[in-house]
Amino acid sequence: MSPRAILLAAALALSPAAAAAEDAGAAARAAAAALDAARRELAAAAGARDRITALTTTIRAYEDGLAALRDGLRRVGIREATLHRGLEARRAELSRLVGALAAIERLPGPALLVHPDGPLGTIRLGMMIADVTPLIEAQAGRLRAELAELATLRGLQEGALASLQEGLAAVTTARTDLARTLAERRDLPRRQAESPGELAALAAGVETLAAFADLLSDTRLDPEGGAPDFATLRGSLPMPVRGALLRRAGEPDAAGIRRPGMVVAARPQALVTAPAAATIRYLGPLLDYGNVMILEPGDGYLLVLAGLGEVYGAVGEVVPAGSPVGLMGGREAGAAEFLVEEGDAAGGGRTETLYVELRRGAEPVDPAPWFEATGE
Repeated sequence: MSPRAILLAAALALSPAAAAAEDAGAAARAAAAALDAARRELAAAAGARDRITALTTTIRAYEDGLAALRDGLRRVGIREATLHRGLEARRAELSRLVGALAAIERLPGPALLVHPDGPLGTIRLGMMIADVTPLIEAQAGRLRAELAELATLRGLQEGALASLQEGLAAVTTARTDLARTLAERRDLPRRQAESPGELAALAAGVETLAAFADLLSDTRLDPEGGAPDFATLRGSLPMPVRGALLRRAGEPDAAGIRRPGMVVAARPQALVTAPAAATIRYLGPLLDYGNVMILEPGDGYLLVLAGLGEVYGAVGEVVPAGSPVGLMGGREAGAAEFLVEEGDAAGGGRTETLYVELRRGAEPVDPAPWFEATGE
């Protein structure tokens, strides 16, 4: 291969991939802005008349902001790794090109103008250098841009991690305040229902979640006056937790077991809210489902939420739509742990699962069509 062909091939081999990379920096900056907004909402919640609503909104804002920040950090990490791999893969070509340029630079000026093949060779050498120089300059510019982008991404990572740590501390405080405020709440209407002692005895004597729900459906309560019929809300209910649909009703799990409800993957400590106004019929541990919340929204329906870490409220309370009823379990990863956790996890840190079952009387109903969305 001629010297001209070698230099051209080396320069062309340095061209970056044609596909455009995601703007990871913009995602991280947008997420940081969302967390700043959540901080302002938390400050406003301190003096809000309806503190529970304000804290619920604030926690949801933090959850959204933290999720966006995590996604932004993941994109930053992917982009940084892509740049590193590209630079590493082109290390040999860069070395050859730099060596060739260094060899040319060592030649004395007059020697560059005299070619062993005479005037024709000198002209060809000049043409070759004229062809290669723009390619080298262009590649040098791309290299400078990539190195500058790496420096920017590292700065974004450091700033985003600091925001993440502050956000995690703030949302933990907000959750504690919410739990305390809910425990002190005395303004909710109540209905006559089974006593906690009776419910505990019933729960201890059943073998399945369905059997327990059937027992509760036998003592259906009248719907709250003025509340919309639950049947009219089909297709418009918000998901009770921020997450992603993991399994639909009737789909087998890893053990081959099929259940009539759907399973939603959520992050540790995610807030769980009532999708519709409802009466709390049961809350507490049940079988191997962890903490269970059973809500009666009316029209003979029962909504079962199982797998919570904490539950809020009391049996017989009528909670409004969107009211917090509990938190998912697990421990939220810290900022440093997050980088390791998120780097390889396709689920995005959603390590907790909420089981959502809808029943009318003794019959299970597929819950998915009742919700306006079945995941993030």
